[in-house]
Amino acid sequence: MQPLSESQEDYLKSIFQLSENSTRLVSAMELADRMDVKPASVTSMLKKLAKLSLIDYTPYQGVALTPSGKLVALEVLRHHRLIELFLTEFLDFGWEEVHEQAEKLEHVISEELEARMAEKLGHPTHDPHGDPIPTVDLELPESPLLANLLRTAENHTGVIKRVTSQDRDFLNLLNRLELNIGVELRVISQERGGVRIQTATDQFLIPVDMASKIWMEAE
Repeated sequence: MQPLSESQEDYLKSIFQLSENSTRLVSAMELADRMDVKPASVTSMLKKLAKLSLIDYTPYQGVALTPSGKLVALEVLRHHRLIELFLTEFLDFGWEEVHEQAEKLEHVISEELEARMAEKLGHPTHDPHGDPIPTVDLELPESPLLANLLRTAENHTGVIKRVTSQDRDFLNLLNRLELNIGVELRVISQERGGVRIQTATDQFLIPVDMASKIWMEAE
């Protein structure tokens, strides 16, 4: 197969992330919103990827990755998440800074550099945000069953395992609230305005939108 452009790899990665943990088709409008491009641009790209047998695309219905397309997406995600972890572990970047850097580097690192980073990091399974890092064989590692705060029972105590947002302002706010990966908290109550939690040092209400992006081990 001919080398793919950075844009083509980004589309495949986005399709994978939008359909992760489900079998549903991804709509062109979802892709346009996620990638901040016009719907016409999405349609043009999907036709190109379909010709390369990287996606199954039916106009007005949606798109799904083929096995080949999924492998490309997982390879890009592996690069991205290894880079994020390497930057936090060895170059003192904050978890709110690394996404932007990894977006630039994920397409250009060599397989040798990928292998050396993985070895230096001890072949990790998750990145700084708790997202799973695909293995060298391009399979997702096993992860514990997680639930976001909105779906966590009252009085449940556990640790934060994953944050599904790369927004810098959001992650900076979590830093200030000391709600980082590995922090233990207790869900006090599910309320109309959000989720009231207790940490080792404080108690406060997490708004609904924030709570939907914070994941802890399910009961």
